[in-house]
Amino acid sequence: MRILVAEDDERLLKTLLHILKTNAFSADGVTNGTEALTYAESGEYDGLVLDIMMPGVDGIEVLKRLRSKNITTPALFLTARTEVEQRVEGLDAGADDYLAKPFSTSELLARVRAMLRRKDHYTPDLLEIGDLVLNCSTHELSFGSQKQNLSGKEFQVLEMMMKNPRIHITTDQFITRIWGWETSVDTSVVWVHISNLRKKLEAMEAPVKIRFVRNAGYALDIEP
Repeated sequence: MRILVAEDDERLLKTLLHILKTNAFSADGVTNGTEALTYAESGEYDGLVLDIMMPGVDGIEVLKRLRSKNITTPALFLTARTEVEQRVEGLDAGADDYLAKPFSTSELLARVRAMLRRKDHYTPDLLEIGDLVLNCSTHELSFGSQKQNLSGKEFQVLEMMMKNPRIHITTDQFITRIWGWETSVDTSVVWVHISNLRKKLEAMEAPVKIRFVRNAGYALDIEP
């Protein structure tokens, strides 16, 4: 697996590259958002590790531009701040996960492995519920002429529900299946993705709702 790391702190960048390379990853490093965008657009990377606070083009803007071009490479944000608002901003930009500084080597590797895990599983090109279509290659959700691009984790959450319509999935099941056993992701991250998906379904006026039942979980409900 080949990883692109964008971090403006050169000492930390060297440390990150060393950790990845000594754990069987191929890794390239850049120190600003402009270079990160150029490298990531090459399509040669299996995953991106992006610092949010970079000079010039910041990490969030880098990912927004990539997602606008339908480049769906999984992305992990690094941030020195842990406010919920910034987590939401990063996830809304299309990130798959985030990792707050300072972090341990084991946590970094666990997050990177979880980010890349979906590449190891085959999924059909299209999942369909009536006229609602999820493209598993491009992460594009469509209903008639309406289209919405999904982030990596939004895609995985909706994929689980579209494969199991009307079946309740608990928050713990989402976390275990998508982020893995080793993750420290809390339930608020799942709530953010569910909220984003609801907004996108409503914007498309799709006859599908994400219902929540206490002590049961979330389910995709198809309206008649």
